[in-house]
Amino acid sequence: MEKACCGFGHRFVLENIAPALKKEVARAVKEGCRVFYTGAQGDFDTCFTEAVRAVIAENKQLPLRLICVKPYYTQSLQENREYYETKFAEVLIPSVLDDVHYKAAISKRNQWMIEKSDIVITYTIREYGGAYQALCYAQKQGKDIRQI
Repeated sequence: MEKACCGFGHRFVLENIAPALKKEVARAVKEGCRVFYTGAQGDFDTCFTEAVRAVIAENKQLPLRLICVKPYYTQSLQENREYYETKFAEVLIPSVLDDVHYKAAISKRNQWMIEKSDIVITYTIREYGGAYQALCYAQKQGKDIRQI
């Protein structure tokens, strides 16, 4: 099974984390990660996605994939289909979310990404919210956590 990495951070990022994030993504690649999962929601996810894309561009000889994991289907997925098809190797909604209420779906989606990943890159500056909950879940799962 391919080694994987995912990233979690707050919806709003108030500092330039891009260099540190790219460094951690590149480190994950050096350690064998070939799949990168993102939720593609909010500032951190945008920074993480850009860092992964930059590292992919620098390592064209490697089969690196950036996968967008959505918690549920939205009209935006259809309306922006071309964007998703050009920016991600794949867009998926995990089947474990089929019967999950939409208010719990993001948290369950985050858990799914953590369970599928070997390395979890996080940016948390406060001890509440979805990013912090994801960090706590990753710790409980014994994941290799890289804090930005």
